[in-house]
Amino acid sequence: MAMRLEVGGTEIAYDVQGDGLAVLFLHAFPLSRAMWDVQVASFSQRYRVVRVDARGFGESALGSGPLSMEEIAEAAIRVLDAAGISQAVACGLSMGGYAALAMVRLFQERIRGLVLSDTKAGADNDEARRSRAALADRVREHGASAAVEAMLPKILGATTHLQRPEVVRRVGQAMGAAQPQAVVNALAGLAARPDATGTLTAIRVPTLVLCGVEDVLTPVAEAEALHRAIAGSRLVVLPGAGHLSNLETPEVFNRELGAFLGSFG
Repeated sequence: MAMRLEVGGTEIAYDVQGDGLAVLFLHAFPLSRAMWDVQVASFSQRYRVVRVDARGFGESALGSGPLSMEEIAEAAIRVLDAAGISQAVACGLSMGGYAALAMVRLFQERIRGLVLSDTKAGADNDEARRSRAALADRVREHGASAAVEAMLPKILGATTHLQRPEVVRRVGQAMGAAQPQAVVNALAGLAARPDATGTLTAIRVPTLVLCGVEDVLTPVAEAEALHRAIAGSRLVVLPGAGHLSNLETPEVFNRELGAFLGSFG
């Protein structure tokens, strides 16, 4: 059941399950905290699992204006405060990874460990910004189905498209359920996010970098760049997975995440 917290005048939905080391899950665009259902079912048996719907997604209120990565980070910190959690391992995938890096930049003392999955440090280039603006225009005109049409072929790996039709169906439905204005707001925030490359060398907590080998949105080369820049980090490339590796190959994703979390004792 979702709990709710007002952050910046907007109601944010979140949930907290289990006890132990706190693990914060930050979701991808244009999905919701529900993308972590399999991970919650597994890890809430041993850990205190927290997950947050970014403004406009899932059960959080829409609000107004671009959704910045700093805003997602601030909402996550407010949720941790409400739950009485001083530090957490932050696990972010794609947009969630950008938000996790914003947390490192703004709230480094709250981060116990870091999991960066299918994400990157660099800002959008001009071509990527134009592409996001064009998609926002299509979403305004046609609704969230325009995002599904544009993104679904690329957000999942080739193996998933060939062998996991149920995953393709579920992801398509989840993307199509997003509020069109939330998609537009997030596209603006993603396009405006700063380059976080300089943040990487300041990371001093245990860090796991995960990437699906078939990820075409943030390819393995981006994960390798994160790994090189973050001292002491571990890189794992997940076979048979694309950009949504936790949904495409959950058993392998959970095994690697579980081993990492177990290292905290």
